[in-house]
Amino acid sequence: MKKILFVSSLIILGSFSLGTYVGHSQVSADSLSIKNRDMGKPSDVDFALFWEVWNTLNTKYVATHGTSTIPVSDQDKVYGAIQGLTDSLGDPYTVFFPPEEAKAFEEEISGNFEGVGMEVGLKEGILTVIAPLKGTPAERSGIKAGDKIIKIDEVLTSGMSTDKAIKHIRGKKGTVVTLTVVRSEGEPFKIEVTRDVINIPTLSTKKLDNGIFMIQLYSFTADSPNLFRNALREFMVSKSDKLILDLRGNPGGYLNAAVDMASFFLPQGKVIVREDYGGERGEDSKKSKGYNLFTDKLKFVILIDGGSASASEILAGALHEYGKATLIGEKSYGKGSVQEVIPITEDTSLKVTIARWLTPKGVSISDNGIMPDIVVPISEEDIKAKKDPQLDRAIQELLK
Repeated sequence: MKKILFVSSLIILGSFSLGTYVGHSQVSADSLSIKNRDMGKPSDVDFALFWEVWNTLNTKYVATHGTSTIPVSDQDKVYGAIQGLTDSLGDPYTVFFPPEEAKAFEEEISGNFEGVGMEVGLKEGILTVIAPLKGTPAERSGIKAGDKIIKIDEVLTSGMSTDKAIKHIRGKKGTVVTLTVVRSEGEPFKIEVTRDVINIPTLSTKKLDNGIFMIQLYSFTADSPNLFRNALREFMVSKSDKLILDLRGNPGGYLNAAVDMASFFLPQGKVIVREDYGGERGEDSKKSKGYNLFTDKLKFVILIDGGSASASEILAGALHEYGKATLIGEKSYGKGSVQEVIPITEDTSLKVTIARWLTPKGVSISDNGIMPDIVVPISEEDIKAKKDPQLDRAIQELLK
């Protein structure tokens, strides 16, 4: 598995692995402390409570009619304990993946999997749609960025982690999942979504009748920079000097893709995003590679909304702060943290938050999101009437 940027403390994973082979035997906290010390782990951590619960469960627990009667292996208990460890951090983006989930996650970031095609996250403790992906069952069924999912089929999502929610939502092509959602301050309603094979889209281009060139970017994949370069070449061949980059509903993706794409507009060495590692670890930054293809005569608008997250916010924030683009739309999602995927064993992995993203001027994306220069909301009436006041305002801005 590749190491990917998209480490929390691993100090007790070795200790948990010792418990894999314990079974019904009793484990001494003293012996564990010695092993911790010998392995370079803190020797002042007392695992007596953990092992007391472990042994009690092994000797006392009996499955009832309301729970699974399939025996839980010691290895699965270890996986559960590690998941509890990551959950204790209160960070929805730090997740341990046991074998089945690790395989599913690899499929997802490779860009081809079965499901409904939307990005979800926890916002103020509530499972929330970051964005449905373009052309997917989620988008076709009417799911919108900002929808709060309170039920997946008949399972309440209160207290559910994002990885567990994704596991419930994903499924085989042709099967149906029913989501109970709350939109804005309205009443809950149900949306049925038929799962399909999801091929994550990247971008599309078109030249509008008024001569404005438009690039719609749907995700930041490993291929995005090359596709974006081709789109910019198409823009230059069109002889237009007016460009719209539509990042609405783009949930992000690869950090390096955002850095590459910002480099098309910035001189070499300009900071694109700052990474705050906290405490004594300090800060790092990703800088422009200096492709810098355009002069100041370029008229450039970037469209953002509540579904623009992560790499979208990095790209929009950097180009805005350097005065390269005007931002129009609505405040972005505010997903400003760096995750690294670390292989733990051959078939398990850990996705862990290692830093916070800041704009070049030091604005925390997680705390603030990205606020557009010109705020233009889209109402339910606009959507029903197939109107796009944000795009209309972008065209007006470029033609004035």
